[in-house]
Amino acid sequence: MYYQLKTTTGATEAVIDDNCGISKFYAIANTLADQLKVIFLNQVDDSDTLEWDFKYKDQYLTLHYNIFNGVSILPQKTSNASKQNKTVMELARFLQKRAF
Repeated sequence: MYYQLKTTTGATEAVIDDNCGISKFYAIANTLADQLKVIFLNQVDDSDTLEWDFKYKDQYLTLHYNIFNGVSILPQKTSNASKQNKTVMELARFLQKRAF
């Protein structure tokens, strides 16, 4: 089950799994690409953090992984926080229904 965090900027971060390995990040990325036709626009891969930017329903979001914090989805920018927050939560609910 996911949970959400509100940042100081008003953005919502949906934590998909706070205790998982990198294989779950890749499974989630593949699910977004295969089932929702998400195309990842930018991928930053560091030794302990992955941040893959994508566009979904005209909102720019980031699929984030960190070895200490797990997998989450968050808005890239907070200029349209209300719409982005709804989209983040929609994706979190979609992913919650999937078994990884």
